[in-house]
Amino acid sequence: MKISKQENGSEITLMLEGRLDTTTAPLLEKEINAGMEGTETLILDFKELEYLSSAGLRVLLSAHKSLMKKEGRKLIIRHVNETMHEVFEVTGFLDILNIE
Repeated sequence: MKISKQENGSEITLMLEGRLDTTTAPLLEKEINAGMEGTETLILDFKELEYLSSAGLRVLLSAHKSLMKKEGRKLIIRHVNETMHEVFEVTGFLDILNIE
């Protein structure tokens, strides 16, 4: 998986490309944790993401919980394809995460 980072003040966008699975989930988790301090909005752009496993879902939930510990902070997930949208729906993540 390739992760590209774009910063705009207190907003960070991570563009993900490839597969978010057991092998690559720790890379995303490390990138998220490294940029968490001072971040009010974390945007994950899934436009080029091809696959999402349960390990990836765990990283998303963990990031959401970490951000929500401080009021005003949020996680936004953008450009989710139809298959991943179904995964979010079946797992109940649509009710938890902010998916655009």
